[in-house]
Amino acid sequence: MVQGNSIRHALVTGSTGYVGGEVIQQLIEDGWAVRAFSRSRKKAKESSWARHIVDGVAGPGQVEVFEGDASDPDDLMVALEGIDVAWYLLHSMGTGADFQDLERSMAQGFADAAHSRSVARIIYLGGLHPAEEKLSKHLASRVEVGEILLNSGVPTAVLQAGVVLGDGSTSFAMLRHLSERLPGALGPNWISNQITPISVRDAVHYLVAAAELPTEQNRTFDIGGPDTMAYAEMLRCHARVLGLPRRLIITLPVVTPNTAAQWISLVTSVREKIAAPLIASLLTDTVVKERDLEKEVGTHPGGNQSFEEAILAATKHLDTRRWRRTLLKTAGAVTACAAFGTLLTNPQDSWFRSLDKPEWQPPASLFPIVWTALYADIAVISALVIADAEEKDLGSSMTFKRALAANLALNASWSALFFRSGRLNLAAAGAGILAVSSADVVRRAWNSSPQRGVVLAPYAMWTGFATVLSTSIAVLNRGRSKRR
Repeated sequence: MVQGNSIRHALVTGSTGYVGGEVIQQLIEDGWAVRAFSRSRKKAKESSWARHIVDGVAGPGQVEVFEGDASDPDDLMVALEGIDVAWYLLHSMGTGADFQDLERSMAQGFADAAHSRSVARIIYLGGLHPAEEKLSKHLASRVEVGEILLNSGVPTAVLQAGVVLGDGSTSFAMLRHLSERLPGALGPNWISNQITPISVRDAVHYLVAAAELPTEQNRTFDIGGPDTMAYAEMLRCHARVLGLPRRLIITLPVVTPNTAAQWISLVTSVREKIAAPLIASLLTDTVVKERDLEKEVGTHPGGNQSFEEAILAATKHLDTRRWRRTLLKTAGAVTACAAFGTLLTNPQDSWFRSLDKPEWQPPASLFPIVWTALYADIAVISALVIADAEEKDLGSSMTFKRALAANLALNASWSALFFRSGRLNLAAAGAGILAVSSADVVRRAWNSSPQRGVVLAPYAMWTGFATVLSTSIAVLNRGRSKRR
């Protein structure tokens, strides 16, 4: 931005994050000279604003990348030199015991450096929170960071937001995957807490417009869209806007935040260590209590987007039917495998009945029950892994699909080796190869999400048991083969 004949210079931390990247895009459009603070220049060059990067000092509508560590005072002093307005968009999403100390130390270092460099304004994105309730550690840390910046001696605007709705927002990814992938849910009490969400378009508008506040403004501002609703209603509304069947949601008081984080990591693309602080921010009502910033800088020219408008904008370029389509495909493949194997399996065959079997072999009635459950497990977990991979990396999706296809082929062919050919040694070897393949599929599911690996692990365990059983039968019946 140029005021008179002077160029205004911006520093944006968290520049490769979703909100930080959107702020940089808007600053570029507004003609600011932007300095993007990043740990990795390579990652910055892969960002959405990479085409605006220049070598050397940025001019209006350009970006220079400063590669540094926000916890290093020297890096901060260099990065903040010549800066008019600094956006502090750093948040720790980890769960380590010292994350509060780290956030406090980084905020204080940034505040001191900004004051030393005579920065005209700091803008920080914090979280909405109730005034008198006990806050989660993550939300309390965000409040403390805001207070440190407000006490820096530099005019600061702490913008407090709830759930940000946008196609790159982790909290939105959690919301939409829960809504799209579950026909209903048994949820913890916090899904009844009230939330004022905000579209990423409006959040970025307020973050950038806050740079125009008069210098005497040193305070917090609540920002949010026009709608306030429970998280459960957000799930229902998301489904309704996208034309999905109505979601039945029941609250249960026994679901802990840790259990919820595990479940979310299983069902959505959000890892447990990220889901935990997101859930923590929803444990209390997060509603807008004042709209003073709207009075100071105005809303976006289109007005604040409603929840429905924000959902439509966020999903405009997303495949909201991917999950259902993927599940149908994996279920179809698994069903074909099961049907083929069933056709080749005949436990009533006289040759099979004549074989010596170990005393510990389970009753025949158990096998169809176990396999039915395992096939359902394979179909669902594989669909989750593939759907997430296709949103991020088509290469990893194809790799998993090939591993799954090979596994299902081995699964179906074992019945042919054992019941049709009657070659017991070959069937035992086939079972062993299937067990190795199953363990590999579980490993790949674990890489997608440890919770998915745990849920799919019984399949690898059962095929391992089947290998031991098949080998034992081969040993007990050494030299015997099926007569043709």
